[in-house]
Amino acid sequence: MRLTGTGHASMRIDTAAGSILCDPWVNPAYFASWFPFPDNSQLDWESLGQVDYLYVSHLHRDHFDAAHLKRFVSKRATVLLPEYPTSELEDELRELGFTSFLRTKTNEVVELDGGLNVMIQALTSPTDGPIGDSSLWVEHDGVRLLNQNDARPTDLSVFAALGHVHAHLLQFSGAIWYPMVYELPTNAKTAFGKQKRERQFDRTWRYIDDLKASYVFPIAGPPCFLDDALWQFNDIHGDEGNIFPDQQVFLSEYAKVGGSNGVVLLPGSVAEVTADECRTTHPQPVDELFANKQAHLVEMRERKRPVIEAEKASWRHPEIDVLGEMKRRIEPLLEESVYLAKGVGGPVRFDLVDYDGESVESIVVDFPGKQVRPYGDEKVRYRFRTDRALVEHLLHTGEVDWVNSLFLSCRFSAARIGQYNEFVYAFFKCLSTERLQYAEGWYAEQRPDAEDVRIGDWIVQRRCPHLKADLTRFGIIDGDQLTCQLHGWRFDLTSGRCLTSVGHEVRARRAGTPAPVESQTPAGEPVAQA
Repeated sequence: MRLTGTGHASMRIDTAAGSILCDPWVNPAYFASWFPFPDNSQLDWESLGQVDYLYVSHLHRDHFDAAHLKRFVSKRATVLLPEYPTSELEDELRELGFTSFLRTKTNEVVELDGGLNVMIQALTSPTDGPIGDSSLWVEHDGVRLLNQNDARPTDLSVFAALGHVHAHLLQFSGAIWYPMVYELPTNAKTAFGKQKRERQFDRTWRYIDDLKASYVFPIAGPPCFLDDALWQFNDIHGDEGNIFPDQQVFLSEYAKVGGSNGVVLLPGSVAEVTADECRTTHPQPVDELFANKQAHLVEMRERKRPVIEAEKASWRHPEIDVLGEMKRRIEPLLEESVYLAKGVGGPVRFDLVDYDGESVESIVVDFPGKQVRPYGDEKVRYRFRTDRALVEHLLHTGEVDWVNSLFLSCRFSAARIGQYNEFVYAFFKCLSTERLQYAEGWYAEQRPDAEDVRIGDWIVQRRCPHLKADLTRFGIIDGDQLTCQLHGWRFDLTSGRCLTSVGHEVRARRAGTPAPVESQTPAGEPVAQA
């Protein structure tokens, strides 16, 4: 099996029975904030795009590059489609000209022509979009590969049960806006960033240990930030709180925990994987590239500056009445929302900075009041501050996911009172009736987890209240605190209170104490917010 690195989470898989192109991303994403690094725009995409199969793991724009897919990827390719709750991914690909689709079932192996076997595991919680995320397992002639990209499955045993995996490709770096955009003292921001960086690596080590593949390939990040306003997010400034460590850092950290089977894929690298070995060739020395990372970034910044400026020029739409258009689009969704609205539990404020860089219009999305209105000097749980032009563009294009567009751009600042609230972000990922109805239904179907397990000196519910990760595998207890390493969520075991977000209490008691008699709450009833 031959793996050709094509940048970020993208690769081409070649076997004697056919070829698969995964997640090709070249053009800047998220308001021209993210670029692939190393630069992959100069690869021979005309040839790379002539494949038998296309796999797009999910609709995030650093995996789904519409312009690139339309121009370079053969429309004769069969799309390997994850089993998602909405048809958005298929619809978007059809608009680009793709006509052949293989609709897979989650965790079911499909045998393609020539003995090429594939299996896709789809993740479908509202926190995944609900556009979802997925992993691709491939087998041919006894060689197996798992392209986990940036999916976070709770259990890899379904893949391990199919036989020993030879190549495991997974994310290790950050792909979020926290904590960089938050209005915090520098020392606090550094501390939170360092903590997140460590959790990212801990989660990666857990996945690697679970699968025990022959070779581990760090992929799906980090992006680079070439706009001057975002330059500080690149991990070149000696900031221990930077959440975007690169592949060279991964190899160094991996070695500290005994890892010696890491393989880096640069754009243009080729790895020949067999059941016995992995031979890799690179277009340039890996050590040299990362040793001179800053110089490469500076050169790339100057080369891409016209691209960034052209994108910025397209964002302004002064003809749009932002307040009126937000009311028209969002208020009907607020009326439909029960679980998400109750979960947010208060108003969310948007401060829009006008073209002059000074004047500000403040708009409130009032979840309890089910309305969008001008800000009225009340306290708000969340406040976002961004350029008016960005929200104009979101409204102009009819964007249904403000999280995986505006927020991932990092072109905003944020402040909040209290803990992280996942319902805020779940709602702004679901700005369409189809998405909102799915998210509401998902939360409505949740049931209290009945199974308890012992971890150390505590009896706790087996499944994490967040996204149902198995705490016997991902749970770590330190004193009276439980941390689920899958997403880093923390819980106070004495009270059951979630220390990371609201609305996710854990059931716990000290070993040797009797279980309390609990009253039953209606299934799926969201916890009321203070």
